[in-house]
Amino acid sequence: MRPAVSVVIPARNAAPTIGRTLRSLQNQTLPGPEFQVVLVDDGSTDDTVAIAEASGARVITQHGVGPGEARNRGVEASEAEIIAFTDADCFPARDWLENGLMAMGEADLVQGRVLPDRSAARSPFDHTIWVVRESGLYETANLFVRRELFEEVGGFEDWLEVRIGKRLGEDVWFGWKAKRAGARTAYCEQALVEHAVFSRRWFEYVDERRRLVYFPDLVQKVPELRRSFLFAEYFVTRRSAAFVLALTTTAVLLGLRRMGLNPWVCSSLLIGGCTPYVRLAAPRALRDRRCRRRVAAADLAADVVGFGALVLGSARRRTLVL
Repeated sequence: MRPAVSVVIPARNAAPTIGRTLRSLQNQTLPGPEFQVVLVDDGSTDDTVAIAEASGARVITQHGVGPGEARNRGVEASEAEIIAFTDADCFPARDWLENGLMAMGEADLVQGRVLPDRSAARSPFDHTIWVVRESGLYETANLFVRRELFEEVGGFEDWLEVRIGKRLGEDVWFGWKAKRAGARTAYCEQALVEHAVFSRRWFEYVDERRRLVYFPDLVQKVPELRRSFLFAEYFVTRRSAAFVLALTTTAVLLGLRRMGLNPWVCSSLLIGGCTPYVRLAAPRALRDRRCRRRVAAADLAADVVGFGALVLGSARRRTLVL
């Protein structure tokens, strides 16, 4: 009997989390015979493979090729007409597959909801993922697709050369290839996956913003992101727009002050230009009474690093994204 859905999971050195991922799948409300689990190990040097094999998942191995190709190989080895993608650090809710399959009744590609692991203690600088709408990024932490469509668009392509951190962009491009091919897409809030929360120090939090250098590459490849994801078509977020406003206001007023503009007028304009950024930045710093100053300083540093990365990426690709 062919399963209704195949779950494909790429993994690399995922021993700390993959056991919980696979247990979450074993506890699905969808009966076991109606789905299969295919895990593609991408050259792990820990116990990922042993843990996966003990769970009963079908395990395929490759050697450091990357998550995009791992997903492609997983689909090749799978049997169902509907493929559900998740990651080795994600924990599907019990009714994830059931709700995802229901949403696929009227769509060819479904983005499911992703929230941080609710059982994890969190600090201001931890790493995790949220997906709360169909933004156009098509996160494979929680994505359903019809096999026919997957094969039609050629699966995942590692088209972007990344030198900072892990690879990215293959899922964004896959989703938009599908949309351009006429796929019906949808967002399913009920198909929930929780993402692991990874502890991170403040300087690691700041350093990660360097990866924004690649966002102009994404927008050049997929101009539709200007309307589906970017704020006002040119800014990564509303906060980044407010930061650019504050930075521009400060720079202009410094020049005008040197030209003799009244200091009171300068101060008033400066306050007006910086207020939107402060309003967006302050709530996060104020949430933690113990380290307000540290959070505020790290956030400001992260915004500076992110702005610099976006400027560099925009200049390199001649595609303005701030």
